[in-house]
Amino acid sequence: MGQIEAVLLDMDGTLVDSNPAHAAAWVEALREHGYDVPFEDVLPLIGMGGDQLLPRVTNGVQKHSPEGMKIADRKKQIFKEKYWPRLRPFPCVRELVEHMQTRGMTVLVASSSTRRDVLKMMELAGIADLVQATSAEDAKRSKPAPDIIIAALQKTGTPAERTLMIGDTPYDIEAAGAVGVGVIGLRCGGWDDDALRGALAIYDDPADLLANFDRSPLALNGRG
Repeated sequence: MGQIEAVLLDMDGTLVDSNPAHAAAWVEALREHGYDVPFEDVLPLIGMGGDQLLPRVTNGVQKHSPEGMKIADRKKQIFKEKYWPRLRPFPCVRELVEHMQTRGMTVLVASSSTRRDVLKMMELAGIADLVQATSAEDAKRSKPAPDIIIAALQKTGTPAERTLMIGDTPYDIEAAGAVGVGVIGLRCGGWDDDALRGALAIYDDPADLLANFDRSPLALNGRG
């Protein structure tokens, strides 16, 4: 791997502390539609898109079926009304993005969320004026399928071997790894080091990565 030219950023759990909120909103929406799924079963699935998550917790209900759309729409409503006001970005998100850009790297958000939600999260994280994004609308399948990563690579115009991703879940590692993109893992999304073992390196959060930037894969030709 040569010099890193582009960095792809996951959003939920990586830049914004939102994974528990997404899980709680899913639990409430599912319960309203007759599915009593424990929070502890939903939380490990956050990081997948709803098209991947919903069938796993409902014995096969597809997101784009009539029932699936009702559940997904209700989840979005609960998330927006109840949990959105509580969300906060992790420390040093903007500073990390700016630092990567000063090093000549193209930075792009690559999220399984809808474009509207990604833009709102980017504003919350303080980076909407700094970066562009790929979202669910740019991919047929969400993570852990690699579609969003492929779309991001097409947008940046950089080869996989000169690109890294920063993410917080095994689904980021699986999606990026499928197309040859290395991943820097962050613990702030709730996953431990064992779950993130496919990452090139693991840090606590964006602030920890920024503090150790010069010893990270971002500054070491992609190798930790």
